[in-house]
Amino acid sequence: MSKFKALALGNYTDVRYHPFEKVDREIESSLEEVAEVTSTGDYNVLNKETLKEYDVFISYTEFNLEPQPQDRVAALLDYVANGGGLLVIHNGISLQKNKELMSMMGAKFTGHPEFTTLPVQNSLPDHPIMKGIEPYEIDDEPYRFDLIPHFDTTVLAHYEHEGQLWPAAWAHEYGLGRVVYLMNGHQLSCFSVKPFRQMIKQAGLWAAKVW
Repeated sequence: MSKFKALALGNYTDVRYHPFEKVDREIESSLEEVAEVTSTGDYNVLNKETLKEYDVFISYTEFNLEPQPQDRVAALLDYVANGGGLLVIHNGISLQKNKELMSMMGAKFTGHPEFTTLPVQNSLPDHPIMKGIEPYEIDDEPYRFDLIPHFDTTVLAHYEHEGQLWPAAWAHEYGLGRVVYLMNGHQLSCFSVKPFRQMIKQAGLWAAKVW
C-alpha cells in the first residue's frame, strides 16, 4: 500500500494553550506507517494550489482570537468538498471561528470543565476508524460540543464525565470529501495512549479514502 500525503497545521508561535511543537512529531509518528506528513505553522498553506497536493489536511490549530480570511476559508471548503480529507484533532476545531468551517466540521465547541482523567468507549466498533479500538482512559480536557442540528454525522466514540456520555469522536462526508474529529490530544502524554494513536492512524486512512 502506497502512503498518502498529509499536511498538518498548528501553532509554533503565538500559542495560548496548545503548542504544535513536539505534538507535530507525535502526529507524524502515529501516521508514519501509512502517510507522509508535512507539518507547518504557516496558515498561508490554506490555498487551493497547496492543498491540492495532499490527500488529507490535519488541523491542530490554536484558539486564536481572529477568524481566518475568507480566501483561506474558501480554499479549505473547496478542498474537502472536492474530495480532500480533513482530520481535526482536539483544539483544531478552533477553525470554527468561521461559521462555514464550523458547519463543515459538524459541531460547535462550547467550552470544557477542568482537566481530568476520562474513560473513552468505542461506540461504533464496526466503523473502519474504530475497528480494534479498545476502551481506554486518558488525561485530557473534556471538551463539550453542540452538534450541528440536521447535520448527518456519525458519533464514533463517547467519553464519560460527571455521569454523562459526551461525543469523543465523529465522522461524516462533506461533498466528495471526508471529515473526522478526534477530541483527545491536549498534551503530549495523550499521544502515548495506544488506542488514541491507532484512532489517528485509522482516521487518516478513512479520510484519505484508502479505506
